[in-house]
Amino acid sequence: MPLELVEQKAAGSLPVHLVGKGGLAGAGLTPHAMAWAEANRFSGEAGRLLPIPGEAGAIAGALFGLGDGGDGQLAAGGLAKALPDGDWHLAGISPNPQLTALGLLLGGYSYTRYGKKPAAAIRFALPEGADPARARRVAYGVNLARDLVNTPTNDMGPDDLEQSVRELAARHKAKVSVISGDALLEANFPMVHAVGRAAAQAPRLIDMAWGRKNARRVTLVGKGVCFDTGGLDIKPSSGMLLMKKDMGGAANVLGLASMLMEARLDIRLRVIIPAVENAISANAFRPGDVLTSRKGITVEIGNTDAEGRLILADALALADEEAPELLIDMATLTGAARVALGPDLPPFYTDDDALAEAIAAASVEQEDPLWRMPLWKPYEKKLSSRIADMNNVTTDGFAGSITAALFLRRFVEKSMGWVHFDIFAWNPADRSHGPAGGEAQGIRALESLISRRYAT
Repeated sequence: MPLELVEQKAAGSLPVHLVGKGGLAGAGLTPHAMAWAEANRFSGEAGRLLPIPGEAGAIAGALFGLGDGGDGQLAAGGLAKALPDGDWHLAGISPNPQLTALGLLLGGYSYTRYGKKPAAAIRFALPEGADPARARRVAYGVNLARDLVNTPTNDMGPDDLEQSVRELAARHKAKVSVISGDALLEANFPMVHAVGRAAAQAPRLIDMAWGRKNARRVTLVGKGVCFDTGGLDIKPSSGMLLMKKDMGGAANVLGLASMLMEARLDIRLRVIIPAVENAISANAFRPGDVLTSRKGITVEIGNTDAEGRLILADALALADEEAPELLIDMATLTGAARVALGPDLPPFYTDDDALAEAIAAASVEQEDPLWRMPLWKPYEKKLSSRIADMNNVTTDGFAGSITAALFLRRFVEKSMGWVHFDIFAWNPADRSHGPAGGEAQGIRALESLISRRYAT
């Protein structure tokens, strides 16, 4: 079982001292513990656990290294994997008890669908000053996103992604409507249909609504490409190894939706997910095709591997029709974003400076890294086409994440605030607050921002 956060310190609970690199002197240790640490050359190295011996060989507590502080308060999550079984509590006061509590919960995550993994039975007392309900709902949302991304496509195709939405909706009494297959053409979602029509499982537009109809509108749109071969512009085999995560945008907006619904915010929440598999068959869409979008904008296909922006365009056009107060889209959209900022720092794009400042502040506060990138208008001409209103790719390969964001912006006109996140949705290596694999990015910052903006 993952680490359990308990609200009362148990009798016999053992203390954990969090020690930054070189911080032994200020850790408040007993002379016995200090001597033990020095004898074992413990200096607060990141992730190192040093049990403190007591009488008769029993453990009397533990020291845990935070390193140079690069992982912030979430570094406490490493305890979920390092501590032995039993009851534990934090020695002293955490500088940020909420993030410490959240780190403990996130660090205990493991993906166990296809096999049992041994886990210590750790019970950790809630750090003083932390809100347990919030820590648990945020951790649940993050781990939901992780589970969805980690599940391979044979069990997370468009059918399964729809079922996952329905399960979340049932949990919170939300309503779900789905348009699938050729009905997408009748309902005017031609680009969703074109991208997904070659797959064994039908493409679909999943639409979930929750909250009072007259409440302020917050709409989330997530890219749900359950697997991306690249289409007829096929990826090399190495490029497909992580393509089960190409629905990471959908997974992240569902994780965020879970947090917001669990908080019972007074909003009209809408979640729109175009769910497809970009497969190869006789009826696959082709390079050079021209598609007419829901908005009426015609798009020449310069590359079938730039399919995510096509399905998002139809979904954003739908979302924009009711002019929500806040429109957020999340997508594993471009490799260019990773080249620019790496896997841990997703870029976001918006024309709203006040919204950008609020997101940046929440990112820092929640230790949820994000970085604003420009919607550089002169680059729009890179998306020009000789025969259609625009192309889905550029010809020079430059500024790929920016031009993808500019493409999406063409489909948003009425919304009061729009922001696009180009996320990776994956940890390439283990981290203190999460193992290698599927990851939530940006949604903890967004939960904080939205909860404050729409607090009752």
